[in-house]
Amino acid sequence: MMIRSAIAKRLVSSNSSSSSSSSSGWSWLYQKTSSSSSSRSSSSLVGQCLNDDNNNNKKLEFEFDGIEKTSKSSSSRWFHSASLGGGGGLPSSMRAAVFREPNKPLTIEEFHIPRPKSGEILLKTKACGVCHSDLHVMKGEIPFASPCVVGHEITGEVVEHGPATDTKTIARLPIGSRVIGAFIMPCGNCCYCSKGHDDLCEDFFAYNRAKGTLYDGETRLFLHSSGKPVYMYSMGGLAEYCVVPANGLSILPKSLPYTESAILGCAVFTAYGAMANAAEVRPGDSIAVIGIGGVGSSCLQIARAFGASDIIAVDVQDEKLQKAKIFGATHAINAAKEDAVGKIMEITGGKGVDVAVEALGRPQTFLQCVQSVKDGGKAVMIGLAQTGSVGEVDINRLVRRKIQIIGSYGGRARQDLPKVVRLAETGVFDLTNAVSRKYTFEESNNAFQDLNKGNIVGRAVIEIM
Repeated sequence: MMIRSAIAKRLVSSNSSSSSSSSSGWSWLYQKTSSSSSSRSSSSLVGQCLNDDNNNNKKLEFEFDGIEKTSKSSSSRWFHSASLGGGGGLPSSMRAAVFREPNKPLTIEEFHIPRPKSGEILLKTKACGVCHSDLHVMKGEIPFASPCVVGHEITGEVVEHGPATDTKTIARLPIGSRVIGAFIMPCGNCCYCSKGHDDLCEDFFAYNRAKGTLYDGETRLFLHSSGKPVYMYSMGGLAEYCVVPANGLSILPKSLPYTESAILGCAVFTAYGAMANAAEVRPGDSIAVIGIGGVGSSCLQIARAFGASDIIAVDVQDEKLQKAKIFGATHAINAAKEDAVGKIMEITGGKGVDVAVEALGRPQTFLQCVQSVKDGGKAVMIGLAQTGSVGEVDINRLVRRKIQIIGSYGGRARQDLPKVVRLAETGVFDLTNAVSRKYTFEESNNAFQDLNKGNIVGRAVIEIM
């Protein structure tokens, strides 16, 4: 296919663009929160070396019946305003899923409709992916400003442009456009963005990840009842509406569905960044992916698209390993039953792989990733870890054998997100099989419960439409 040829040519050139929860995981205790509440209805990976995590994982004790709700009846929320975009007005308020403190469920709360500022776009959110990054925040493993609205893997419809937004942006993203949002939302102006390194955007990390705001130092989310501010994890996408900097958006073709396409903005976007920018995968390279969750399984598909030869999937769940073969894995290793590194060496004739990707964020799998690469190979780390986690490495081998250890947080929105969309549009990336479960907005807590238990094979998506 043309897309394969284009990818191969690009990669050959010298230029580059970047649990089953332990038995002590979440204790889910069902308790009515109010008369209006309604009850609705990866694993630890890579070998016995992870068993020690069982003693270290922090318990989450959620008490909920479905989702706690503080919202009013939706029938009272709507009004029409000809001055607002979208061709018929916006609601007077919206609902969003709020994280307030670790070990507690998300609550659905009522907000004022967020208002975009210059260079920002207001979206009617259609779908939001269920990602471990949100789960890390919900479990208190990664500190983040609270209360906040989680969700960072979204599709939506453009309903309003911020005041003084430039005409080129308005022309690129007109009212009514179907769009996909990248979780790394580049400012477009800092020293990194000016060099094309959107994944290192200074404002994104200084404001959004450090403070839970957009790049003027303010959130766009305010509670409807009190007017109090609520912070944003990325765009705060687990909501009926969200504000996104225009540089973080790309057009979603009509041929692609809203729901499944949500994963393009994080799971696939992260995998593409790891394979194209960090690993610089070439046709014929051998690849090992440790941890076959939403991001790991996306890495398999991207590696196949880039022409990798041996593609080795490593996990401890047979179901995930079976699915890995659909995504392009040529070999599957159950690390609970055999030594993962030893098996990788056996498959590669004792040399190791050109590229190993660690998608779990655990010290043990960090070491295994480094041990799996050949001399001169690249160990790419894409899994977030609990704050304070430290990985070990053999310094002498690192120095003598020119081992490269590379961190990769995600892709580069302005350059890579359109390419990721194109891979899905042409069928090179299989969206249908990548999304294994769907949830309603009211089932958001159920989705994260299943993710924490390791019950989701591939990726899950929450439908908000």
